[in-house]
Amino acid sequence: MTKQLAIVGASGHGKVIADIAEQLGFIVKFYDDAYPSKTHIEHWAIQGTCADLIALKNQSTMCSNDVVVAIGNNEIRQQKIQLLHQSSFNLITLIHPTAVISKYAVIAQGCVVFAGAVINAFAKVGVGCIINTAAVIEHDCSIGDFTHICPNTALAGGVTVGSKSWIGIGSQVKQLVAIGSNCLIGAGSTVVKNIPDNVTAFGSPAVPR
Repeated sequence: MTKQLAIVGASGHGKVIADIAEQLGFIVKFYDDAYPSKTHIEHWAIQGTCADLIALKNQSTMCSNDVVVAIGNNEIRQQKIQLLHQSSFNLITLIHPTAVISKYAVIAQGCVVFAGAVINAFAKVGVGCIINTAAVIEHDCSIGDFTHICPNTALAGGVTVGSKSWIGIGSQVKQLVAIGSNCLIGAGSTVVKNIPDNVTAFGSPAVPR
């Protein structure tokens, strides 16, 4: 039987996640806090707000228990995932069919891995992460909860990234470098030295700004 999947967040990011979900055989239903002022995203109808989804689950056994949060903002994604977890939803991980995932990699719940991404042996990806299109997470990397690795980013072996960080599109990170929590690495940066927590850094080489 085809399973339903609730997607929280109706944006461009949500469109791509819906496409992945449908390729994996799910029927998607969108929920977004902009409802009812926003009622559709492309051809998909928005069913209600996140609060409506939780209320529906509490009222009906027919409501899908499977959910994914399609919100790019790390802080808001964390809030929604924690709220849905507290409401006993099943936070699934979606992996695009073209992604390459080592059998020795570990990916926590609530993540989405986009087309062409590679996660190699003994890499660990925390809760609620986004591993975006064609990103490369090499062997022994560790990615903290609610972090976004943007498209075409490459992390060499043994890189660590803390929670709620954002590694911008096309960035490269040298092997064994540590990037802290709540960091923002600008697009196209080359990170060759450790970056402490709560820092914005960009450039080639990337330096704090």
